[in-house]
Amino acid sequence: MKRILLIEDNTEVRENTSEILTLAGYDVLSAENGKMGVEIAVTNKPDLVICDIMMPVLDGYGTLHMLNKNPETAALPFIFLTAKAERTDIRKGMEMGADDYITKPFDDIELLNAVETRLRKVEAIRKEIQPTRDGVTELIGNIQGIEDITKISNRQQIKHLKKRDVVFTEGDTPQGLYLLNSGKIKLYKSHELGKDFIIKMLQPGEFFGYMALLEDEFHALSAEAIEEAEITIFPIEDFYKLLTHPLVTQQFVRMLTGNLQSEHDKLIALAYSSVRKRTAEALLELRARYHNLKSDKHFTMAIAREDLANMVGTATESLIRTLSDFRAEGHIEISGSSITVVNTNALEKMRN
Repeated sequence: MKRILLIEDNTEVRENTSEILTLAGYDVLSAENGKMGVEIAVTNKPDLVICDIMMPVLDGYGTLHMLNKNPETAALPFIFLTAKAERTDIRKGMEMGADDYITKPFDDIELLNAVETRLRKVEAIRKEIQPTRDGVTELIGNIQGIEDITKISNRQQIKHLKKRDVVFTEGDTPQGLYLLNSGKIKLYKSHELGKDFIIKMLQPGEFFGYMALLEDEFHALSAEAIEEAEITIFPIEDFYKLLTHPLVTQQFVRMLTGNLQSEHDKLIALAYSSVRKRTAEALLELRARYHNLKSDKHFTMAIAREDLANMVGTATESLIRTLSDFRAEGHIEISGSSITVVNTNALEKMRN
């Protein structure tokens, strides 16, 4: 049963609204002013807050401000209940982070529709971000709420890339949030001597380019297609709109944490692992990212030797010698630029 906190100083309105919500199957908590409402919200963790604007002790704006300051209540969906329908009052509430508003007088259908709609949208946002254009569009649409004035789909840019096309380079100004729809893209760091080190190989469904947006800095990495690919570019303002919602921010924090752990592991391997072991790990990483594990076929991928060497962190010549050794030992097969992993266990158990 969903729990709703109703904050309203007018006794008649509070009791009538509470009755409507209770009959609809909600567990209703009531408060007669904002100060009491904040205390109840912190203690009882409601699923949604409905709050009047004009109240004694602490008005609706102050209540919303206090809830937003507390990490435990900052993500609560918040609906203003007000007799003041002037645009300036509505705008102020929305800019402070309110999700919706209901204007008095209202009927039970209007109230319940607003509550159900907001709860559904919260449930959608709580789900993992779906790494597709539609998933991001739906997510941003949920967050925009009543301010969904412009269709985000009109602002998305779809871009088709050829092999070796560059998406952005180190030092470029961020242009938006990128999503890889199809193909493969490498993220790499260049050394002043002209050598590249591939930080990550992207697969369809992955976001990239967001580090520069989060840090409000230039891109620290370069992104380049290693085969024909398609990407979606979401405008910067839509990315920042995503981050205004605490639940979405948590999602991106988890993504960043995973990236940092992966980069940490690579640095450790680069410092202490042999070329043989690093090559084996690179092949296993490619297999994990691009192979359909349900398939009974061996993993095969065409990749330039220079790119693979940049993943391993070694000279191209050293990589080619290592691959030749692996082929002679029966771990892989080579046909042109394609490498087929035929003995996964041997690569996993590769000694340093």
